[in-house]
Amino acid sequence: MNVRVLRIELRRSVAPWAGAVTLTVSLAFLYLLSGPWWKGTALWTTQWTSMALWTRFLLVFLWPLAMALGALQGLRDHRSRMSELLTSTPRPARHRAATTAGATAITLASAFALLVLLGAVQVLGATEYTHLGWLPISLVGTLALVAGAVLGMGLGRSLPSPLTPPALAVAAFVFVNLLRLSTGSGIPTATAPTRVALLSPPVDEVRDVFLTLSAPVHLGQTVWLFGMAATGFALLAAATPRARLLALAPVLACAAVALLLFPSDPRRAYVVDESAAAQVCDGPVCVATAHQDRLAGLAGPGKKALRLLRGVLGGEAPTSVRESTAPRGIFDPPDRSRTSVLVDFDDFVIADAKGEELTRVLLAQGMVPLCSARSANESGTLGEIAAQSVAAGWVLGDLRPFNGAMHASSDQLAAARPVLTELKALPWSEQVARVKSAHTAAVSCEGDPLDVLDGGTSR
Repeated sequence: MNVRVLRIELRRSVAPWAGAVTLTVSLAFLYLLSGPWWKGTALWTTQWTSMALWTRFLLVFLWPLAMALGALQGLRDHRSRMSELLTSTPRPARHRAATTAGATAITLASAFALLVLLGAVQVLGATEYTHLGWLPISLVGTLALVAGAVLGMGLGRSLPSPLTPPALAVAAFVFVNLLRLSTGSGIPTATAPTRVALLSPPVDEVRDVFLTLSAPVHLGQTVWLFGMAATGFALLAAATPRARLLALAPVLACAAVALLLFPSDPRRAYVVDESAAAQVCDGPVCVATAHQDRLAGLAGPGKKALRLLRGVLGGEAPTSVRESTAPRGIFDPPDRSRTSVLVDFDDFVIADAKGEELTRVLLAQGMVPLCSARSANESGTLGEIAAQSVAAGWVLGDLRPFNGAMHASSDQLAAARPVLTELKALPWSEQVARVKSAHTAAVSCEGDPLDVLDGGTSR
């Protein structure tokens, strides 16, 4: 590829605009819209894998946009009415195709790299856990943009119509979203098998900081995207209908190979990052390596909560505090343990608490662990959090609502206060028996802890 010609192509073609539009759309989406990329532990600016996955998620919009911009570039010869003139020159068509594709590939790759670099700078200051496992996610994302643009160029040159760019954008957008919907939360449906769904360059929304894409997914998508780029380049250089038909061979062959490489089980597509989920401990209090910066603030309150639990529950008390790292779907119940107080930093009640308030939260979670299914906020139903308030208030001597819960403080107190008042009016042995029974009901998820604390008449 002639460097001087490439510089001219960069100055006078759609290529610079493709990179500028891609970067602008990405930043506008991330910074002007409020979404899950700014909430919970899986922020796009707090962990390396989350940052890489959220930028890949943007391909839902960026990949169709890249195809449309590529098609616009592919229409250039037709719009300028130079097609016959160029075919009469001695310069091989593949050289012209390489220059055109190379310019757009450089700008798109640079735009995506700048987006990733912006996220990386923020992640550097937000976490102590550093690794390189996120790089394949971002590299495949870059390849997806380039391959989509090159395929768009080839289709634009083969179908020289002003309707080609918008039609490609709509078709690509429908394609990726249909495949994404077919594997919502990693669960395959009748719409498409999991292997077919993995052909979509974007990834799902990031809900779990400990999940990452497996190596077979990276390999299969790389093969598929290289085939897509090869077909686009062949279409861009093709001069006859037969050559255009043969140009479809790479994308079809690579799609077949990719489908063989993809895992058939959805649980093998998104896998737990073992190094991120490994526990870092201070005595009996442990957090995942990805959140090791939280250990100092959790250790003191966690040890105090364990002492209080041992004084109340005796041999039935949990013996450790540890972060839950088990993967689960959005409506799955929380992880269960009889020996540990499980911490989930996506629960705003836990994430926002410090000092004595954190001790109260951990004490409540150890005495009456949550049973409700996972939702946008992990703080549980009103009945569950009221039962936790009663249990913690009984131990600590005062009743307080939990900040960060999705239930108003007044509602929490209204549900918990009469139960605690009646509980304290009972003989001491009966109080202890009810508290232990409520703990047993909560741990086994059989019965209502608030009903147990109130003698079965709270509702």
